[in-house]
Amino acid sequence: MQILVDLLQISGDMPEAIDQKLLDLLGRNARMSVTELAGKLKLARSTVQARIEKLERTGVIAGYTLKHGAVPGRAVSAHVSIRVRPNGQAEVERRLAKLDGVRTLYSTSGLHDLIAIVAAPTTAALDETIDAIRAIDGVTETVSAILLSTKLER
Repeated sequence: MQILVDLLQISGDMPEAIDQKLLDLLGRNARMSVTELAGKLKLARSTVQARIEKLERTGVIAGYTLKHGAVPGRAVSAHVSIRVRPNGQAEVERRLAKLDGVRTLYSTSGLHDLIAIVAAPTTAALDETIDAIRAIDGVTETVSAILLSTKLER
């Protein structure tokens, strides 16, 4: 038991603090190797691997993704706010999920019911995807904002 406590306290931190430092490092560079992470955290590679596996198992780490603007072939992105006819949201969500250009879909409160993050290789292709969203039965309004640059990302 003392060995486990010593392992957890090598850096003077308890598991939650270690996990936060690990998540901070992965947030900056999700491609960092376990060996490199272990070196930065001053922990054994096996300890870091176990922490990562636990974070994945518990859903804290849900996946590894590319950041906006880094997707090959998807150079143009937009937020599309969508208003939906009452009682039509489930079907609209199913139809949106089938559109290749819709990368992420959020339900929201307020004036609009959904926000779709749309990505395409060109503005023309983006326009086609937005037109396809507007054509979905049950969509009553859309408001689009093309993303120009990232000013802050954490």
